Amino acid sequence: MPLAPRHSPLADPARQGAALTTSRRALISGIASGVGLLSLPASLAGCAKPGGLAALELGSPFPELDHGLLSRLLSTLSARGATGADVYAQRARRNRLRLEDGIISSASTTIDQGVGLRALLGDKAGYAFTEDLSPAALEAAARTAAAIANSAPAQSAPQAFQVGAPDRHYRLALPWAEVGVDQKLPLIQRVEAIAKGLDPRVSRVSITWSDDDESVLLATLDGRVLIDRRPMTRLWVEVTATQNGRSFSNSSNVAGREGLAWYTEDRLQQVAREAVERTLVLFDARRPPAGELPVVLAAGASGILLHEAIGHGLEADFNRKKTSIYADMLGQSIAPELVTIVDSATEPHARGALNVDDEGNEGQRTVLVERGKLVSYIHDATSAKHYGVAPTGNGRRESFRHVPLPRMRCTFMEDGPHSVDEIISSVQRGIIAETFTNGQVQIGAGDFTFYIKNGWMIEGGKRAYPIKDVNIIGNGPEALRRVSMAANDGRLDSGGWTCGKDGQSVPVSQGLPTVRVDRLTVGGESV
Repeated sequence: MPLAPRHSPLADPARQGAALTTSRRALISGIASGVGLLSLPASLAGCAKPGGLAALELGSPFPELDHGLLSRLLSTLSARGATGADVYAQRARRNRLRLEDGIISSASTTIDQGVGLRALLGDKAGYAFTEDLSPAALEAAARTAAAIANSAPAQSAPQAFQVGAPDRHYRLALPWAEVGVDQKLPLIQRVEAIAKGLDPRVSRVSITWSDDDESVLLATLDGRVLIDRRPMTRLWVEVTATQNGRSFSNSSNVAGREGLAWYTEDRLQQVAREAVERTLVLFDARRPPAGELPVVLAAGASGILLHEAIGHGLEADFNRKKTSIYADMLGQSIAPELVTIVDSATEPHARGALNVDDEGNEGQRTVLVERGKLVSYIHDATSAKHYGVAPTGNGRRESFRHVPLPRMRCTFMEDGPHSVDEIISSVQRGIIAETFTNGQVQIGAGDFTFYIKNGWMIEGGKRAYPIKDVNIIGNGPEALRRVSMAANDGRLDSGGWTCGKDGQSVPVSQGLPTVRVDRLTVGGESV
């Protein structure tokens, strides 16, 4: 599975434009096989009058969806015998700025909104969505989704709702909707000035800024309404440096569910300095020798390996369908005892944090591998029901246009007992992998290839020289078993990682302490 479009600082999970229209006959055919989609006419203004939810103390970002309309929609969704149903509304405002060579080359604001309606019957889902928030359009979509079932109603729709707005992990004092361009532009210009002032070899600086203000509302057949406001921001800096006729480029970026105050002078200095240093070191970098070598995965960004080569294999839908190598390994040892792997929604202001998932389940911390033993998969509500366990809060969707799937949030390995110096000194000849770009992973088997943008050669237990243009090749489950040392410097990487699966992109975080893998194939120069 290609890495570049799935995990890139430039990847944008917000796809704009009109959705594809599907005929009703084709839609019902799709529903029969598991999932159906319907696009109805677009409209940015719903026709219903404000009602019950808007009058509640906690307020609602969707005054069009009052108690009465939500109850009718859920009644329609369950009228043909569906055993579960939900209504998912989303409204997002997204701002983008790009500065190149001191000039703002592009600026945009996009607004996207709509409602997805889902009817569940066992492992199957009927799904429809509409950008038109009028009651007629919503009820038409609900009837289409309900066509998955064909029997008497199994459960009546709620007449009243228990409303909640969990706000634990990323509340902002100043929402992005209240921040003007005049407050953002000086920060962008400051980063450019810092990067250009660090070294005379810096010939070009490009900066991309984004901020999102997104609200979601989820109403379920069991009578719950959950409201969540989800901020996001990202600052991406790309630097080109020139020396003696040679040019190299590299980048750094920071992202999170943060607000304007997060962009302190220290953070601006950090992202600019990282971009410049990662670029300048390439002038002295070489390719390492090829072959099987110990590989030290540096703390932070190396979590991409954990996410791709192992994390996807622990998503419950792959295991339920027996396409993952981990399908029959629950309760078994899959790694050394020093390895504990967690997927968490509760990391404050992290890009992958969630107060509540897209099925209404509370964000939580889920231990996947505990002291080397596989103890849990990553579940949405459907897979949790299949396995007879509680959902882990991992039911996620890109937007109202998509069905939820089991997806990672903040995936990381916990600290080990060693120091970074101990790990490096234990390697007589090997490499350190620091930053990654593209690669490929086969989720079923866990085979991977990753491209290392920055790293170091280790000789005699010490850093010898910087390296570049390196592939590391291996198998995720095997690499996990070959972890022999882990440091006490674990951290989530602060970059703007975006994960793709089944055509859907969602924001994630990942992290790792410094880890020694005893043997991986390094694609360097033959010696």
